[in-house]
Amino acid sequence: MGNPTGWKPSMEKDAKTTTAAHAEVGAGGATRGIVHEEPLLFERGSTGRSGVSLPAAGGDFDPARELPAALLRGGVEGMPEISELEVVRHFTRMSSWNHGIDTGFYPLGSCTMKYNPKSSEALARLPGFANVHPLAPAELAQGALELMYRLERALSEIAGFDQTTLAPAAGAQGELCGLMLIRAYHQAHGNPRKKVLIPDTAHGTNPASSALNGYEVVQLSSGADGRLHPETVKAAMDEDVAAIMITNPNTLGIFESHIAEIAEIVHAKGGLVYGDGANMNALLGVARPGDMGFDVMQYNLHKTFATPHGGGGPGSGPVGVKAELAPFLPLPAVVKEGERYRLVVDPKERPQTIGKLREFWGNFGMFVRAWALIREYGPEGVAQTGKLAVLNANYLRKLLQGAYNLPYETDSLHEVVFDDKLQKAHGVTTMDVAKRLIDHGFHPPTVYFPLVVSGALMIEPTETESKETLERFAAAMKAIAEEAQADPDAVKAAPTRPFRARLDETRAARKPILRWSPGMKVE
Repeated sequence: MGNPTGWKPSMEKDAKTTTAAHAEVGAGGATRGIVHEEPLLFERGSTGRSGVSLPAAGGDFDPARELPAALLRGGVEGMPEISELEVVRHFTRMSSWNHGIDTGFYPLGSCTMKYNPKSSEALARLPGFANVHPLAPAELAQGALELMYRLERALSEIAGFDQTTLAPAAGAQGELCGLMLIRAYHQAHGNPRKKVLIPDTAHGTNPASSALNGYEVVQLSSGADGRLHPETVKAAMDEDVAAIMITNPNTLGIFESHIAEIAEIVHAKGGLVYGDGANMNALLGVARPGDMGFDVMQYNLHKTFATPHGGGGPGSGPVGVKAELAPFLPLPAVVKEGERYRLVVDPKERPQTIGKLREFWGNFGMFVRAWALIREYGPEGVAQTGKLAVLNANYLRKLLQGAYNLPYETDSLHEVVFDDKLQKAHGVTTMDVAKRLIDHGFHPPTVYFPLVVSGALMIEPTETESKETLERFAAAMKAIAEEAQADPDAVKAAPTRPFRARLDETRAARKPILRWSPGMKVE
């Protein structure tokens, strides 16, 4: 079909009979091939077919002799009976149809879907790291403990904090941990307080983390420039406020330039300043939250240091704190004694600790990947990361400005937010644009978030994408904007190239089918 960014409405009929095979279609020429409708494993096979070869029970192999009777059963009703080859082909096909950062551009705003360097992956698979047991005694895990110690020191230095805990399993649990630390701090001073201030441009999980810690959420409105202003904070701040939670840069991709003054206002009333580190990618090596007045901040290693994101592996959400909060950090913690390292696990050594957030040390494989990346980049490379992230976002902003409405003229950092105001004049919405991008071979950006922007299109290219990729993406976005004026019905009918057309997302959310059963018919 040639370059898919040259896709025309007249090609729709042909598109319905063939489907683009999984490739980065935006790379200048789609590969086309066989695409099957993939049945469930439960819908395959036939009675008596098997994918394993085991000796019959009895003789040297007798499950009844090895396992308690209560754990044995003769069969599982409704389980598929299929061959090994059918299983292998099924999962291989499914995996090849997934869109991932290794196969195409992933412009999700706020999520920072960065490429994961294969050098970090290789190092995480070294037997000494991959096979170390979390219950191994310290004398047999010195290498792992040293890596954790060095990573903690590096993260503390990069963000400007005194200490960091590696325990949280992801950014959301890091938020939970940070609020637990704040509550413990205030309790130690005789009053846990009642409220947390959260701007309307903060990260979406902040209210839930506050509520889980028993705090009332007070939302603050940002100004016309997309920033939180000191007078707004001053009006809401009193001795019942435990903390303010600020995402900086915020979810509009705008730097909160009043942060130092805001921190002074909060501290003057005895409150603490929590920084959501989800957007630390923009500041990496350029500015340190700890120097801006933040008392606590969670990292997202999968965002800032490119460990696997989401289904690609477990996350990691280290939390950095100023010295006043360090006594409350969770256990375990790695300490260095002379040239040796050990884990502090006994609360008697840290009587003010909030305790354990989870079993064992944390997601150690993520620590290896993040530490490998920090070591590979070095100080100059780390600083270059933040600068390139900002450069790429502003390049896309410049390319798309005029084709899409920019609700805030304020300078962007690592991500840029457009909306569908210009397209709505022709009956085309943000969702239509997102679906049409699929026909051009690109994963859509984040849509309808942040909520402060109606019809938001939130784009974060990260520092890992090339200029050419950004230009191809911008060309597709511009083509859709032009098509929205010339033939809006074609945009509203998208996507047409995938095997499945537009699904009923409302019905899927309200009436999800979560379990298959024999004889089920899905309409």
